[in-house]
Amino acid sequence: MIHSRHPTRIFLTPYLLGALLLIVLPAGISFYIAFTRYNGIAAPTFVGWWNFQSLSIEPLARIAAVNALIFISQSVPLRVLGALGLALLFNRPRPGTGFYRAAVALPTVVPEAAYALTWTWILNPLYGPFNALLRSIGFDPPAWFADANWAMPGLILASLFPIGEGFIILLAGLRHIPREVYDAARVDGANSWHTFRFIVLPLLAPWLALFAIRDVVMSFQNTFSLAFITTRGGPYYATYFPAQLIYEFAFNRMDFGAASAAMLMVFLLTIVLVLLVYSLFSEGGLD
Repeated sequence: MIHSRHPTRIFLTPYLLGALLLIVLPAGISFYIAFTRYNGIAAPTFVGWWNFQSLSIEPLARIAAVNALIFISQSVPLRVLGALGLALLFNRPRPGTGFYRAAVALPTVVPEAAYALTWTWILNPLYGPFNALLRSIGFDPPAWFADANWAMPGLILASLFPIGEGFIILLAGLRHIPREVYDAARVDGANSWHTFRFIVLPLLAPWLALFAIRDVVMSFQNTFSLAFITTRGGPYYATYFPAQLIYEFAFNRMDFGAASAAMLMVFLLTIVLVLLVYSLFSEGGLD
């Protein structure tokens, strides 16, 4: 039996040590390397702001940043709305609810590589089932990942299904609302829309903010596997994202200084977007 005045600190120690060794220490090293010229073999040479200046005139960096903003601005709201709609739909117990909840969460646990390969087949322009469905109802289907105009919509479509974590978060938020609140609204004569607009949505705002902020942060990372496997960043850099730029700097050009500088810029851009999302929810009643 462990005798201690601070048992919580004992249980947190392994996590804190892991965070220090696997997150804080590598982040500090990357921050230092961002100001050096380093190829992984020779000793790092301090170059000051040179990597950031080179990054500012790198055409691929601008393309990657614009593509990331387009992807996040479209996929994150759709994912939040989709998770919210499914959470509202499957909140109340009914026959088959457990099965449908598991089906919503299932795509989240599929490995990213397998998920990307699956969508490569689903959106195949020749024999993919999605285009076959569109043809059967009279539509002329696009080439998706083979067309520069449709590759980004294809990635956004593929990103809408792994919303299991957000679904669980919002479902927990709905369960957190006391039943008495709904009863009081019904007594006051509120219909379903008024109950959702003036009661459920404000009380669910912190949970929506948590999911939206988490999704913005993860979008910078999760685009790599999906885009790299399905399109390799193409066609014509239509799906080229910052994660692939960092990968190519580090492992194709062996320029770890530029890769670290790009990663630092992604980190700063992520902070800006997170603050923007938080301010939007704050104005909507988060505080």
